[in-house]
Amino acid sequence: MIDCHCHLEQEDFDKDRDEVIRRCKEHLKAVIVSCAHPDDFEKTMEMCKRYENFVFATAGIHPEYVKEISEKQVEEFLDVLRKHKDRLVGIGEVGLDYWWIKEEEWRKKQRDLFMKFIELAKELKKPLVIHARDAFNDAVDMLESADAERVQMHMFGAHHLLKRVVENGWFVSLNTIVLRSKKHKKIARDIPLENLLIETDSPWLSPEGGRNTPLSVRIVIEKIAEIRKTSFEEIDEKTTANAIRLFGLNL
Repeated sequence: MIDCHCHLEQEDFDKDRDEVIRRCKEHLKAVIVSCAHPDDFEKTMEMCKRYENFVFATAGIHPEYVKEISEKQVEEFLDVLRKHKDRLVGIGEVGLDYWWIKEEEWRKKQRDLFMKFIELAKELKKPLVIHARDAFNDAVDMLESADAERVQMHMFGAHHLLKRVVENGWFVSLNTIVLRSKKHKKIARDIPLENLLIETDSPWLSPEGGRNTPLSVRIVIEKIAEIRKTSFEEIDEKTTANAIRLFGLNL
């Protein structure tokens, strides 16, 4: 099992991060931490160094932060990511969020920011990790117009776009939202296994309330196996192989 998208850099883990990772190592092959704000980058890199070949990192700027990060800070962070490219397995999470951002002026700035990271991923030859909330159509259009090839659609719920995502050879990652969301259950049912990844988005989306951890990947796999009427082992084996292939993990 591999958690393809979690946030162990968040302060929710400050008190017991090492213990959480130790427990994860007992059950998972790897976790991929998504650094979504420049302030979290140093902590993320320290984690990857401490747990080399188990904790891997992607990094970018989450679209909800578009109002608080200046263009100068964006350019500085892009340079930081270029400098640390060999320590990153992907760029993200980046994308569009029209739920948090309502004003068209700021949505345009989101699109401009998103394009910078799409171009960076192409420059560095890294896969993209995409956040799209109430903005799946625009996100897919932008990715296609930029000829993005290696893409993880994080927590993807737009079934009407699934055919395009699959035809583009992109991946969809699902988490514990499949326990309760009908639209995500439809994605889990219909997506080819060759395009599926498993994530938790920890510390959020705990199936039991409170803090989530990467160990919840087991629950996600169990639910998807139930939806697809297949075995846990089949889902686990295929999604693990997909993660290794997309991110080029050295395990």
